Amino acid sequence: MNLKRGTPGFGIVLGLAMAALGALVMLIGFWKTLILAVLFVLGYFLGTVENKGEFIKTTANKLIPNKEAKVIDFKTEVAREQEQILNAAEAADKAEENKE
Repeated sequence: MNLKRGTPGFGIVLGLAMAALGALVMLIGFWKTLILAVLFVLGYFLGTVENKGEFIKTTANKLIPNKEAKVIDFKTEVAREQEQILNAAEAADKAEENKE
Protein backbone atom coordinates (compact mmCIF):
# COMPACT_ATOMS: atom_id res chain seq x y z
CA MET A 1 0.00 0.00 0.00
CA ASN A 2 1.33 3.43 -0.96
CA LEU A 3 1.27 5.68 2.15
CA LYS A 4 2.46 8.95 0.63
CA ARG A 5 0.45 12.11 1.29
CA GLY A 6 -2.37 12.62 -1.15
CA THR A 7 -2.88 8.94 -1.95
CA PRO A 8 -5.99 6.89 -1.11
CA GLY A 9 -3.95 4.59 1.13
CA PHE A 10 -2.78 7.50 3.25
CA GLY A 11 -6.37 8.75 3.47
CA ILE A 12 -7.58 5.36 4.71
CA VAL A 13 -4.84 5.11 7.35
CA LEU A 14 -5.47 8.67 8.54
CA GLY A 15 -9.22 8.07 8.61
CA LEU A 16 -8.75 4.93 10.70
CA ALA A 17 -6.44 6.81 13.09
CA MET A 18 -9.02 9.58 13.53
CA ALA A 19 -11.80 7.04 14.09
CA ALA A 20 -9.68 5.32 16.74
CA LEU A 21 -8.99 8.67 18.40
CA GLY A 22 -12.71 9.48 18.42
CA ALA A 23 -13.52 6.08 19.91
CA LEU A 24 -10.93 6.61 22.64
CA VAL A 25 -12.38 10.00 23.53
CA MET A 26 -15.88 8.52 23.74
CA LEU A 27 -14.82 5.43 25.72
CA ILE A 28 -12.24 6.71 28.21
CA GLY A 29 -12.66 10.51 28.10
CA PHE A 30 -10.76 13.50 26.79
CA TRP A 31 -8.04 13.82 29.44
CA LYS A 32 -7.13 10.15 29.50
CA THR A 33 -6.95 10.19 25.71
CA LEU A 34 -4.77 13.28 25.82
CA ILE A 35 -2.38 11.63 28.31
CA LEU A 36 -2.29 8.52 26.11
CA ALA A 37 -1.43 10.65 23.06
CA VAL A 38 1.32 12.51 24.95
CA LEU A 39 2.82 9.22 26.11
CA PHE A 40 2.67 7.88 22.56
CA VAL A 41 4.52 10.94 21.23
CA LEU A 42 7.12 10.62 24.01
CA GLY A 43 7.64 6.94 23.18
CA TYR A 44 7.90 7.74 19.49
CA PHE A 45 10.49 10.43 20.27
CA LEU A 46 12.54 8.12 22.46
CA GLY A 47 12.43 5.42 19.83
CA THR A 48 13.29 7.47 16.75
CA VAL A 49 15.70 10.25 17.74
CA GLU A 50 19.23 8.91 17.57
CA ASN A 51 21.14 11.59 19.53
CA LYS A 52 18.61 12.74 22.13
CA GLY A 53 20.92 15.09 24.05
CA GLU A 54 21.97 16.99 20.94
CA PHE A 55 18.36 17.16 19.71
CA ILE A 56 17.17 18.60 23.05
CA LYS A 57 20.03 21.13 23.10
CA THR A 58 19.36 22.41 19.60
CA THR A 59 15.60 22.58 20.22
CA ALA A 60 16.08 24.43 23.52
CA ASN A 61 18.50 26.88 21.88
CA LYS A 62 15.89 27.62 19.21
CA LEU A 63 13.06 28.12 21.73
CA ILE A 64 14.88 29.95 24.55
CA PRO A 65 16.73 33.15 23.59
CA ASN A 66 20.32 33.68 24.68
CA LYS A 67 20.48 35.97 27.73
CA GLU A 68 23.86 37.36 26.65
CA ALA A 69 22.63 38.31 23.19
CA LYS A 70 22.65 42.07 22.73
CA VAL A 71 19.40 43.59 21.52
CA ILE A 72 20.02 45.95 18.64
CA ASP A 73 17.97 49.14 18.34
CA PHE A 74 17.57 49.88 14.63
CA LYS A 75 17.21 53.65 14.99
CA THR A 76 20.34 53.89 17.15
CA GLU A 77 22.34 51.78 14.72
CA VAL A 78 21.23 53.89 11.72
CA ALA A 79 22.16 57.10 13.56
CA ARG A 80 25.58 55.65 14.46
CA GLU A 81 26.20 54.61 10.84
CA GLN A 82 25.21 58.07 9.58
CA GLU A 83 27.56 59.68 12.09
CA GLN A 84 30.42 57.46 10.94
CA ILE A 85 29.74 58.36 7.30
CA LEU A 86 29.71 62.09 8.13
CA ASN A 87 32.96 61.77 10.10
CA ALA A 88 34.59 59.92 7.20
CA ALA A 89 33.42 62.60 4.74
CA GLU A 90 34.77 65.40 6.99
CA ALA A 91 38.10 63.58 7.32
CA ALA A 92 38.29 63.22 3.52
CA ASP A 93 37.53 66.95 3.10
CA LYS A 94 40.27 67.89 5.59
CA ALA A 95 42.72 65.60 3.81
CA GLU A 96 41.95 67.33 0.47
CA GLU A 97 42.38 70.78 2.03
CA ASN A 98 45.76 69.75 3.48
CA LYS A 99 46.91 68.57 0.02
CA GLU A 100 46.21 71.97 -1.50
